[in-house]
Amino acid sequence: MILLDRVTKTYAGNVTAIDKFSLHVEPDEFVIIIGSSGAGKSTLLKLLTREEKQTSGKIVIGNIDYDKLRDKEIPLLRRKIGVVFQDFKLLSNRNVFENVAFALEIVGHSNREIKETVPKVLRVVGLTGKEKRMPAALSGGERQRVAIARAIVRQPKILIADEPTGNLDPKHAWDIMRILEKINRFGTTVLLTTHNQEIVNKLKRRVVTIDDGRLTSDKTRGDYGS
Repeated sequence: MILLDRVTKTYAGNVTAIDKFSLHVEPDEFVIIIGSSGAGKSTLLKLLTREEKQTSGKIVIGNIDYDKLRDKEIPLLRRKIGVVFQDFKLLSNRNVFENVAFALEIVGHSNREIKETVPKVLRVVGLTGKEKRMPAALSGGERQRVAIARAIVRQPKILIADEPTGNLDPKHAWDIMRILEKINRFGTTVLLTTHNQEIVNKLKRRVVTIDDGRLTSDKTRGDYGS
């Protein structure tokens, strides 16, 4: 599903953000990526969504080889990858239903398809009955649920959750984790970045550690407690 083979990303001034990074993620896996600020996590995610292009090395997602990816094909790639951010990025002038529907509107789905699909996704994230609420009237946890619904409404193969609980209290953080686990059980590969060590310890998922742009540790569930 996801293959990075000795990927390096160097910026102007000879600053290396990712250094010979190799990683293989199977379909339907749930992988946690940890590392201190500046370790390279954000750059890694930008490489996967093709916001940045690797300096060297190979990236393959599904059957898409990034070396052969043309600019006009990038929007299609991004439909296969849902992204959730720490700061929600909701449209303040649209209600819950409209925020989620927007992701379908921009790729040309019909009104009938939108009316059928959005309620199903809102049910998955536990927002049934709150379709007409505006973002300002929602709690932080509810806003993040809207953001997740918007990210998965096009049924991406991969969901990238970049510090999705960073602005939430512990209860709402765990609500979000349970939703991400549910989405993973439905068959979506999940990549989660987090600074929350409690989440890392309790989820007991595969944990990849990045430090100074390099992969320094890759622990599977079976490695815990050893």
